[in-house]
Amino acid sequence: MDIQFVLYKILLSVAILLLSLVIAMYSTLAERKVAGFFQDRLGPNRAGIFGLLQPVADGLKLFMKEEFMPAKADKVLYILGPSLTMLVALLTSAVIPWGGTLQIGGNEFVLQVADVNIGVLYVFAVVSIGVYGIMIGGWASNNKYALMGAVRAASQMISYELAMSMSIVAIVMTSGSLSLNEIVTQQAGMNWNVFTQPIGFVVFLICAFAETNRAPFDLPECETELIGGYHTEYSSMKLGFYLFSEYINMFISSAMIASLYFGGYDFPFMNDLGLSHNMVTILGTVALFAKISFFGFLFMWIRWTLPRFRYDQLMRFGWKGLMPWAIANVILTGFFHLLFKK
Repeated sequence: MDIQFVLYKILLSVAILLLSLVIAMYSTLAERKVAGFFQDRLGPNRAGIFGLLQPVADGLKLFMKEEFMPAKADKVLYILGPSLTMLVALLTSAVIPWGGTLQIGGNEFVLQVADVNIGVLYVFAVVSIGVYGIMIGGWASNNKYALMGAVRAASQMISYELAMSMSIVAIVMTSGSLSLNEIVTQQAGMNWNVFTQPIGFVVFLICAFAETNRAPFDLPECETELIGGYHTEYSSMKLGFYLFSEYINMFISSAMIASLYFGGYDFPFMNDLGLSHNMVTILGTVALFAKISFFGFLFMWIRWTLPRFRYDQLMRFGWKGLMPWAIANVILTGFFHLLFKK
């Protein structure tokens, strides 16, 4: 194996890891700024210019907080829970195509850590493991409120994963591939899947809110009922891992939405600008992050404008609302694909 190729993949992996952590940090600032805007207040503005050092201050605060562990907690599982949640959140970025190819020194480098032919299945497999981190943390805390939050999270995530996976089935049917890179490539020239799969897009978007435990689906952390949910007994950086993983999952969910339905790094007239190949690739990556930023803002917008569901409403909406629509979308996709395929 070419050592240059291996070094490039390692550097790309480290870059994406660091980028995910930085985005998670500053997503907390963006969240509070957006909340301030919707509530007609300023939000954080004391730490640094425009409050830009607030995430650093928050991170230092978490590091400096007292590290405690409940006396009757399962010590191994108590530590494993947040660690597993954070690890799973970071692993999902490996198969996402962050851009086209860069040509350097006669070699071509793909802006994707692993272009596996089952990228979609990989993402769902890794995401499904995330529920164990939450469930383990709630169980190990030996706290009834934390356990109830963990049970809510497990049932919610499993329920909404079914509708989400059904919406992806329709994409796989039309593209004929499970590779995320291939799905993005097929959308070149503004042939975005959102135009042919609007129902699937809406279902996937709603399920993404539920999968990340964001309002109005934040029942696992419902402070009015469960104090703080599955991470009630956590402090310092163990709590930080749970909080960071939520924002990383939000970032990855936005990247998945952009890649599956909005062409990923594709943007209008990208091949008609008369620019060099590398410049077009860089602009494509910028376009992808612009799409991700929009959906990140949408996550925050929804959180601060809609009230949360009751738990029975949450489960009823998943099974009796989204699942029938997702199944109907698969049937309609199959019908039109057979009817109009060449």
